[in-house]
Amino acid sequence: MPPAPVRRLAIASYMLLLQQASRRSLAPTAAFSALPSSKLAPPSSAGRRPSSSSAVASRRTSRRRLASSFPSSRTSLSVSLTKAPPAAASNRTDGFSTMAADAFDDDRAASSASERPLEMTESERYLFDLNGYLVVRNVLTPEEVAACHEAVDARASEAVPRSDPTLRNAVEGSPMYGSGPPRLDLGGIFEWGEAESRVFKKILAHPRLVPLFHGLLGKGYRLDHMPMVLMNDKGGEGFQLHGGTIDCTSGEYNSFLAYTCHNGNIRSNLLGCNVMLVDHNPGDGGFCIVPGSHKSNFKMPPGMVDGLSHQEYIVQPATKAGDVVLFSEGTVHGAMGWNSSTQRRCALYRFAPATMGYGRSYFRGASGEGGAAAWPEKFYDDLDDAQRAVLEPPYANRLDRPNIREDGRVEVTQRSERKKRHDSDVFRTKYF
Repeated sequence: MPPAPVRRLAIASYMLLLQQASRRSLAPTAAFSALPSSKLAPPSSAGRRPSSSSAVASRRTSRRRLASSFPSSRTSLSVSLTKAPPAAASNRTDGFSTMAADAFDDDRAASSASERPLEMTESERYLFDLNGYLVVRNVLTPEEVAACHEAVDARASEAVPRSDPTLRNAVEGSPMYGSGPPRLDLGGIFEWGEAESRVFKKILAHPRLVPLFHGLLGKGYRLDHMPMVLMNDKGGEGFQLHGGTIDCTSGEYNSFLAYTCHNGNIRSNLLGCNVMLVDHNPGDGGFCIVPGSHKSNFKMPPGMVDGLSHQEYIVQPATKAGDVVLFSEGTVHGAMGWNSSTQRRCALYRFAPATMGYGRSYFRGASGEGGAAAWPEKFYDDLDDAQRAVLEPPYANRLDRPNIREDGRVEVTQRSERKKRHDSDVFRTKYF
């Protein structure tokens, strides 16, 4: 038997060869996604040696072990099988860029769409820290997007137009204003019953988004605002640029929108989550953002908040139905007037770290406005444990907060029973 150092060297060399073979075998997958379905027929098995189920399982186990042994690829090797083509930074429509900071990592080229990443990748961290936003492709399936549209169609008459002058969000004559029709706001998307609210509620703990929520907000992240659907008919009004860790208009520091990154840990005090229900092609308008503005130290120059100056720094990400845009509310953002003949529809959520609270709708418990810390009762219908955990009010993880684990299960971060008894003796409650 060879000496131990020789054996270890041989094993390391073998594992490296496995990694290279795995990457080569996965490389064509993304390329195939651009071909018509008729081109994707599986190759003939003629001439191949059949593989036993035990051999297949052994190879899968080897790959999982291999992935876990490399720090740069500590997640599953795969996500979606499709990759949206990168939008060139030089693509511009009416002076506005249409590039997108894309959350696709080549190391995750998929062998199975059911395998999900377990944590935010280095590429995703870099792109979010660089730009203040991230486009996550193919979060919802076409069937799920269709279910959302069916639910919205059934409730479209309940949408409230922002027609009053005090509710208008853009200056007339600016690129954000459009040609005049007001934006339509549709609330209650968690209160429509199991069939119509199911996909909207899925976003709370979607397996593709949970690692990103953990990476940007930390464990114990929570829903902070009432979710809603934004709708625009052709020519519909967008929204003047707003937000920023340094307010883009006043220049004041917005601590409640703060963005920080220390020791590789990103934290955004308020995170926007835009679920796109229709395509937003270059020049269509809709959501826009100023990349990198979450790190700006100054207010915007005159005219920029209305899109009248420095247009080249204002980006409208090109997205498809089912994509999700995650953005720090500390990154200056808004919406262009809507130019497409297809009605604009997107579902907007905001999330916050465990201890942060901006909105206050979670105080609307059964006891009324001043009652228990709870969302409206129907929010809780048909939720699983992970989704329910996201509806917790703000408090620290160490105070028995339910946390979503990497595998999707929920664990409670236990506080010492002795400390809870002490607090009960002092404050007549388990928690201080």
